[in-house]
Amino acid sequence: MKSSLSFAAAAALASVLIAMTIIPRQESASGPGFFRAEERQGIWWLIDPSGKPTLSIGVDQIAYEPDRIRGTGPAPYREAVSKLYPDRNAWDLGALFRLRTWGFNTIGAWSDDELWSLGVPYTVILDIAARSGADWQHGKVADFFDSRFETTARNLAALACRPRSHDPLLIGYFSDNELRWGSDWRGKENMLQMYLAMPEGAAGRKRATDFLRERYASDIAKLRQAWSAVAADFEHLPPDSTTEAFKADSDAFLELVAARYFEVSAQAIHAADPNHLYLGARFAGRVPDAVLRGARSADVVSVNIYSFDPRPLVEHIYEVTRKPVLITEFAFRAEDSGLPNTQGAGPKVPNQPSRAKAFTEYVTRLESLPEAVGYHWFKWADEPKEGRFDGENSNYGLVDIGDQPYSEFVAAVKAANAGALRAHERSTASPRP
Repeated sequence: MKSSLSFAAAAALASVLIAMTIIPRQESASGPGFFRAEERQGIWWLIDPSGKPTLSIGVDQIAYEPDRIRGTGPAPYREAVSKLYPDRNAWDLGALFRLRTWGFNTIGAWSDDELWSLGVPYTVILDIAARSGADWQHGKVADFFDSRFETTARNLAALACRPRSHDPLLIGYFSDNELRWGSDWRGKENMLQMYLAMPEGAAGRKRATDFLRERYASDIAKLRQAWSAVAADFEHLPPDSTTEAFKADSDAFLELVAARYFEVSAQAIHAADPNHLYLGARFAGRVPDAVLRGARSADVVSVNIYSFDPRPLVEHIYEVTRKPVLITEFAFRAEDSGLPNTQGAGPKVPNQPSRAKAFTEYVTRLESLPEAVGYHWFKWADEPKEGRFDGENSNYGLVDIGDQPYSEFVAAVKAANAGALRAHERSTASPRP
């Protein structure tokens, strides 16, 4: 346990550091006073409120109580830090001091909102679809054509975005995280099938049937032939088909759904807060191109990429959207951490030195791309070995469950973060590898 003197010193240092790094709240002569995305000489940047090009280098879930065992049990990280720090405020200051010391400049998603007023740029996740009936964990989709979706988006933006519209510390908003866009680990059905399976009277089901009527000029015989299927009418369609026409119809409908989701989200966010960025919906790795085309309403495309090399997917996303790309989750899990690592995303590596190497290479590769405007590590602290709410039990943390940093890993993180801006500045100086 650290002494009370060391905590007081750390808190004092943190206060000084935070005071030095607070972004001015007035509009500057060289910038509009808020974060924005801009391409300069072929390189995309986030431009800070003073007009300076930067990257968003962040950490997700910086939280005093990040996880309870199995969702409802003890909270081992909170129990540990409550014994190490004299109070919650001391932990807040200490965490942000570490964040800055290790070269991070952004508070990522799911972090404690008590941190947002302490001088470090931050992001907000709104969960618009999740509050409209979607369930990312089990793959349930929301009805984006229901008027209640628009109402939810507007009301949520009014509550969460409007009060922050003049805060220069805010980078922007994520509308959701890892929504299901079709067949994936959560189910085999595509979006057209899921919408056709909605209850009779559902706006989404009506939109799907109207879409098919438009495609086939209200001629059910044409659809039967194209899908090689038996169908009495447009209200009673088969659940599946293997024809190319069915695949083309499904792809076109998926783009329609994605465009609807992103347009409604963008309009709600920017109506409530015209000053900040809409950072997209945090894709779970690769999504169909139809979804990317529909996502062009976002100012920045955000994606979670758990791999050793993010470049192929980032380049593809940019090729389709022509929007800058932010990595909102990535991680590597070390087998020497003492944690099971049996549940959770991301590559496993033998030990902390290997984890350090993977982080360094990921950042260097990513920021060699002119469209990459930053990255957020998942996450601040390790998960409980017994598993969190969904069973994840992995070595994701910069610190362990007792709040102790992985020293060798953190040293490499600090060095990589310090070099990220330089790597990005050189991103168009030579051909892409």
